[in-house]
Amino acid sequence: MIEILSVTGPASVQDLGRFDQVRFGVGTSGAMDDVALRAGNILLGNDENAAGIEIPMTPFKLRFGRDTAFALTGADVEAEIAGRTIPPWWRTQARAGDVLTLKAMPRGARSYLTVSGGIDVPIVLGSRSTQFRGEFGGLHGRPLQVGDILPCASWSVTIRDLGIEPAEITLARSSAAADETTVRVVIAGEYDGFDAATQQLFWQSSWKITPQSNRYGYRLQGPEVKPTVPIEKRSHGIVPGVIQIPPNGQPIIQMRDAQTSGGYPKIATVISADLWRVGQARLGSRLRFEQTSYADALAAETEKSAYLDRIRASVRLVEECLT
Repeated sequence: MIEILSVTGPASVQDLGRFDQVRFGVGTSGAMDDVALRAGNILLGNDENAAGIEIPMTPFKLRFGRDTAFALTGADVEAEIAGRTIPPWWRTQARAGDVLTLKAMPRGARSYLTVSGGIDVPIVLGSRSTQFRGEFGGLHGRPLQVGDILPCASWSVTIRDLGIEPAEITLARSSAAADETTVRVVIAGEYDGFDAATQQLFWQSSWKITPQSNRYGYRLQGPEVKPTVPIEKRSHGIVPGVIQIPPNGQPIIQMRDAQTSGGYPKIATVISADLWRVGQARLGSRLRFEQTSYADALAAETEKSAYLDRIRASVRLVEECLT
C-alpha cells in the first residue's frame, strides 16, 4: 500500500480511461498523457492499462508500505527516495517505509507514478480512473488527500534500475519558441463557418493556456476567432481533442474529463497522437495548431505506437539479459 504524506493540486488515480461508456453520457477520464502512463507500466511489466497516480503539481510525497517496484514518467521532475535521486522516465525499487518526494517539476505539466501490479482501487464502469465531475472511480471519486491509503496489487517483484528515452525526445516536434507546443489538428464540422481571414488567424496565432484550464478543458487566450454568422447548434456528441469556439471567440480544447456533448461550433480537433502533448503543456505556456490530413493523423498514431513498441522490445531485451 501507499500512504499520501503531502499533496499539491488535484493528484488522482488514472488508467487509460472508460471508453465504453461514452454512449451513456459518461466521459472517458483517464491519463492526460496516455503515452507516459503506458511507458511506466511497460517498464514494470504491468498491463498497460494498470492504474497509476497522475501528479499535476509539486511538492508531492508518499510512503511505501512494502517493498514495491515503481516508475516515474511524464514531466521532468526532481525526485528522490531514501537519499537517492530518481531520474525522469526511470524505474527503481522502493523498500517498505521508504518515502518518495517529488520536489519540483521544471518542465512539463504532469508526472506519473506507476507501481508493480498497479494501483488496486475498485473498477467502476470498466475503469479505475477518477471522474471528478461524477465523483466516482479512483479513490472515492476525488483528488488525493494527505492521509489517503492506496492499495497496490499483490504482485511484487524485485527489479533493477532501468531508464528509457522520454517520449518528448523520441516523438519531438519543432516549436517556434521554447514555451510553445505545436500540435496537429484536423478541421472539424463547422470549420467552413469561419471566413478565410479568420481561419488564417486561427492557424497563425500563438494561443496562451489560461489559468482556467484543467482536466475538463484548456481555455485559450488570443485574438477573437468568430464564425461569419453566429452558429447555434443543438447539443451533440463531442470527444477529447475537439476545439470549440464559444461566443467570446476564445478556443476551448476538450480534455480527458470533458463532457460528452456540447453545442459550441467546432473549428478543429487535436489528433489522438498529439493530445498527450496538450496534456503536458503548462498553464501560461502557448499552443500553436498545425493543420494535418486524416491520413497523416493515422500515420502519427502509427509513429506513437512504434515508440511504445521500441520500449517494449528494449525492456524485454534487458530482462532477458538479466535472467
